Amino acid sequence: MNTSNTNSIEATAFAAGPARDSRFDVKERWSECLNLPDTHPDRDLEFFHRQMNEEINGMENAARNLADFPDAEWSVRMSIARQTADEARHVLMFRRILERRGGWLGRYAVLNFQYRIITKIDNLVGRLAVQNRAFEAEGVDAVEPAIQKARDAGDSELADLFEAQLADEIGHVRFANEYIAQATKSNPMNVMRVGRALNQASEAFLSVMGQEAIDSVKYTTNEQGRLEAGFSPEEVRFAAADRNARKKHAGT
Repeated sequence: MNTSNTNSIEATAFAAGPARDSRFDVKERWSECLNLPDTHPDRDLEFFHRQMNEEINGMENAARNLADFPDAEWSVRMSIARQTADEARHVLMFRRILERRGGWLGRYAVLNFQYRIITKIDNLVGRLAVQNRAFEAEGVDAVEPAIQKARDAGDSELADLFEAQLADEIGHVRFANEYIAQATKSNPMNVMRVGRALNQASEAFLSVMGQEAIDSVKYTTNEQGRLEAGFSPEEVRFAAADRNARKKHAGT
């Protein structure tokens, strides 16, 4: 990647990272992490550890939304407060399963790109478009096959964890969809804010993950989950077609 272009993205699309204590080895790019193959015996532990930190990012982002936008409508502030509590519960869920299965805090490197991308956005409608409508909607897609895989393996503990996570994430996406629809209807400038936030986040995400990581995604679109989360049938069809096109491009 061109160095000047990387520096430009860093300045325009990323905020400073969140505080972490000395137990955590924080990396800035996906390629700097361990990224174990699916067949590696420690792969699940690395996933639990990284997912735990992503849930910390989700909690921190929601808490920052409450702190940074105190004049937002009461209803959306209540939804964000509930999301903050949900994310905190997810952190504890993943920490418990990590430690029960032999892992510990700090065993693997972590990324804080979600916090750095989202807190760079200076408006609430843009933040919710990226965090909830984009990142958490991807989670809705990813968790569904993970539930079935855990059930098939007889791992009820993990399947139950994923089911609880999926239910919460559908709710997070739904309230954001409702808020964004209301906000863009009442003020057309919010359409521009959402568009700018998504473009900025897309560029930053590619910078962090690289095309290799993006092309390695194997899950499909959870169409029913997205409908429950407030996406229209047209939006769900577009998301499915876009993912199929990316998978075809990647040769998977």
